[in-house]
Amino acid sequence: MVKFILSICFFFSILSLVSCTQESSRTEFALGTFCHITLFEQEQDKVYNDVFARIHEIENLMSVNISSSDVSRVNAAAGIEPVQVHEETFAVIKLALHYAKLSGGAFDPTVGSLVSLWGIGGGRPRVPFQEEIDETLPLVNWQYVVLDEETRSVFLTHHGMALDLGAIAKGYAADEAAAVIRNSGVERAIINLGGNILTCGERKDGKPWRVGVQNPNDDRNKYIGILQVTEKSVVTSGVYERFFEKDGRRYHHIFSPESGYPADSGLLSVTITAPFSIDADALATAVFVLGYERGSALIESLAETEAVFIFSDLCVKKTSGADFSLTDKTFRLE
Repeated sequence: MVKFILSICFFFSILSLVSCTQESSRTEFALGTFCHITLFEQEQDKVYNDVFARIHEIENLMSVNISSSDVSRVNAAAGIEPVQVHEETFAVIKLALHYAKLSGGAFDPTVGSLVSLWGIGGGRPRVPFQEEIDETLPLVNWQYVVLDEETRSVFLTHHGMALDLGAIAKGYAADEAAAVIRNSGVERAIINLGGNILTCGERKDGKPWRVGVQNPNDDRNKYIGILQVTEKSVVTSGVYERFFEKDGRRYHHIFSPESGYPADSGLLSVTITAPFSIDADALATAVFVLGYERGSALIESLAETEAVFIFSDLCVKKTSGADFSLTDKTFRLE
């Protein structure tokens, strides 16, 4: 019997959000998760309306679950013809391919057919037969995506290929939400798109925001330590986000494009901090698949980008510039 567990709670605890004379928040469901926006000292319904309108606009362009979206249209034409897409969809796909190249394919936006095969995140997850995986893997190859800058078109060269921007579009939406908030004159806010967190401004007392990193072994939103950030995004990829269990084994939603199975890198989660959420989003997936050695080397090569790694043996490691302190002594920081 398959036990399916889908957790869409917030995977970060925002700590010490300084007491304000006025604070408000709003939550809506979009991009397959609960999106929670908090504005400090300036409650404006119009700002919330504009922010969520922008998030839904991005969802309508990039969701694989909306048949009229750019991504769905590209997938439907795989192996047939190029499809012209909106400018921002083109830009997100282009950046996704950049991270695919940078990570040596560990991050691959063409995992759509593999995601569909496993069904994790849907109502009927299953472990595919090896033959099915073997047939699907040749369709997972970011180098088979052809972009035409002049026509702003996207072409998947093989029939059956499918883009899935789930590991980068939410980050883009967070950045765009922040742009709407800043343009409205609101200086301090927290954007939480199902665990993709972006901080705007700093605390009222001038100190960094304190973000709790989720304990991957605890489903009650408990944290193991605290990251301090200012004007940065914090994004985690982990085995606890979406998964199902069969015959005592957990199968999570972060796939290895090489094996066709959920990535097994010895990690329970990777948390990335970066100035832009779109970058942190893509890197969280890439580094989780790469594992600690190659993943930390990648992060150390990038400016203003840090990572916290939680291993299956409860060891915790961080990159050189990560402002992280461990609070749960069940884990050990090395």
